[in-house]
Amino acid sequence: MRLYVHSTDRDPASAWPSSAQSDAHHLPFDLTRPLDEHAATLTDAAPTGAVVFAHSAAAVPVALAAARLSPRALVLVEPALYDVARGHPAIEAHIAGISRARALADTGDLFGYWSVVRPLMFGGPADPARWEPERAGVARFAARRPPWGFGVDAAMLRGIPTLVVTGGWNAEYDAIAEVLERHGAHRRTLSGHGHRPQDHPDFAATVETFLANV
Repeated sequence: MRLYVHSTDRDPASAWPSSAQSDAHHLPFDLTRPLDEHAATLTDAAPTGAVVFAHSAAAVPVALAAARLSPRALVLVEPALYDVARGHPAIEAHIAGISRARALADTGDLFGYWSVVRPLMFGGPADPARWEPERAGVARFAARRPPWGFGVDAAMLRGIPTLVVTGGWNAEYDAIAEVLERHGAHRRTLSGHGHRPQDHPDFAATVETFLANV
């Protein structure tokens, strides 16, 4: 069985384009809820020996539940495991920026929040002329819980064959991948698709090569 974990903001086909196998199961998470709450759901959903795929913040509950999952392997795509790389300048700068933005959102200044987050995470400044079409999506994004502060440690994945795939575009995800690699993970970079290297045409083959050797 292959279990694909992703945000409820995407349907399974767009979240994981290569997940058409007959043994594929999808587990969408509401990322506005505390990420550690999803660990129990994941434990119930993943049978022993499953290959578990997770993207971005969805990797947090996977890491928290890893010891109880007994998976065949993990495939973590741009995992937002910020806790494992605390102290790295790029990680600390990102956390500081998001914390500042969330403080603005908490006061009701959603455009102020977007003025920080858009250039930090999506490229380009917040544009008042585009604000009305973007507002609803920004509100949904602002409601997400930050993927740090859960005590995730790279040692939680020790002994579990793990593939970490990054897009080669962002210093934060590279820093996280470097820590996981030092703790035994296999690391691959698939460039050209930003935060979604699972959209790369070589993603499926990269996964199959990894699984053939675990």
